[in-house]
Amino acid sequence: MAISKYYSLFLMLLFSSLILSANAQNVDIKTVFADAEKQTEVMLREIPTAKHGKAELVSPRSLDANGQLVLTPSFRWTSGFFPGVLWYLYKYTGNKKWAEQATIYTANLQREKYNGGTHDMGFKMYCSYGNGYLLTKDSAYKNTLLQAAKTLATRFNYTVGTFRSWDTMPKFSFPVIIDNMLNLELMFEATKLSGDSTYYKMAVSHANTTIKNHFRKDFSSYHVVDYDSTKPNSIIKKVTHQGYADESAWARGQAWAIYGFTMCYRETKDPKYLKQAENVAGYILNNPTMPEDLVPYWDFNAPNIPNEPRDASAAACMASGLYELSTYSRNGKIYKKAADKMIESLTNNYRSPIGESRGFILLHSTGAKPNNSEVDAPLPYADYYYLEALLRAKMIKEGKKLF
Repeated sequence: MAISKYYSLFLMLLFSSLILSANAQNVDIKTVFADAEKQTEVMLREIPTAKHGKAELVSPRSLDANGQLVLTPSFRWTSGFFPGVLWYLYKYTGNKKWAEQATIYTANLQREKYNGGTHDMGFKMYCSYGNGYLLTKDSAYKNTLLQAAKTLATRFNYTVGTFRSWDTMPKFSFPVIIDNMLNLELMFEATKLSGDSTYYKMAVSHANTTIKNHFRKDFSSYHVVDYDSTKPNSIIKKVTHQGYADESAWARGQAWAIYGFTMCYRETKDPKYLKQAENVAGYILNNPTMPEDLVPYWDFNAPNIPNEPRDASAAACMASGLYELSTYSRNGKIYKKAADKMIESLTNNYRSPIGESRGFILLHSTGAKPNNSEVDAPLPYADYYYLEALLRAKMIKEGKKLF
């Protein structure tokens, strides 16, 4: 039996039992967004104090060991998520105060459109300027996105067929991380905005190379594939830098994969991307270490499960990806029910009490466990993908698309 058929069969078996045993309450999206507004108002009050006079600090990053708000400069990969949260609040509520705040916090990233020293252009610029453009059609946002795409294009290597990830990791020659899949959305958008197919072709090449080299036979993903950029098809090593071990499945990496290939299918309608997203979904949802509430441990192979930290950010990203995947796949009902369960779990058990956590919405995420960094902490990308998943759930119910 083909592996993809194996996963499809077991998906059916898993969810026929899971759904019958689930007693999670349905999520009241209106109430959750009202709570998110209250939390974000807290965050907006906290940010000026947390700046400590440092103008370069622009967006929330996490909380420190003393519960104090930590901010990040614009060049860090997480800087675009808070502007994205603000844009999503505006999309849901239509309240202009959120558009005004989103405009302010998006503008803080303007300089990043020229920052060719990072691959994280999609995370930074598409979550902020991309959502801003989709909601406002502001031509200045369009121009910023196009410049950001031009800058990201300078990191594309035609010999390897991918965008380079890190520049500051001397143990790698030409590293490509699974996270990079989410930066491709900016390139697809740039072709739509400009008519220049170069960006589209780069994105497709990167996605195809990732399918070829990043995945194991069970469709789990390595975090990093390191290439020799001087020779075609030359792989130096495959590792899992932020996971438990090189052959383990780092949970957020699997989330990036399912989200990224679903997005690639949306933009290209190439069935191999849909199949890849379905295969990754099969790995995630049939994994024996996936908890009953479908909020994964930080690594599916972490040694001390069930006494390992969870990663709410991975669950939020998985849920958003699964909701979109459900609109394309023959297994759509299964994926939607899985996403529903994730969102119900996050809503009921992983949210901050109103007025606490300096305004973060979700708790219990894991940033980089091997470095003991941001473990069991609130993180802005958890909040971003959580609100995005809720919006997708609403749009599916209404028979609409997110944008």
